[in-house]
Amino acid sequence: MNPSRKPLVWVGSSKKDLLNLPREIQKAIGYSLNIAQRGMKDDDAKPLLGFGGASVFEIVKSDGYGTYRGVYTVKFQEAVYVLHVFQKKSKSGIKTPKIELDLINSRLRDAYYIHNGNLNYEK
Repeated sequence: MNPSRKPLVWVGSSKKDLLNLPREIQKAIGYSLNIAQRGMKDDDAKPLLGFGGASVFEIVKSDGYGTYRGVYTVKFQEAVYVLHVFQKKSKSGIKTPKIELDLINSRLRDAYYIHNGNLNYEK
């Protein structure tokens, strides 16, 4: 691994969820995550509101079948934690559904535990 590139830490089912998306969406989200690993921010990554500042980001990608989101945090200096990847199901509005926000909150807590060595995780 490139020493200037932080590792990705997949929280919960985020990696499996990404791999279940269309291949082009996987590549697009992966590209944005690669930029985050290098300490930069892709133009398609925006701070996710409600998470206290600019440490939790949401990547939004679309194709002819829908809109997809990847959520990650750069709160920890050693790694980029991928918290959630999903297809947005709601047809109205751009707001992230509460059920998804609750899962992101839960996984952000898990990331704190992982970061402090309290949970196993897959790199």
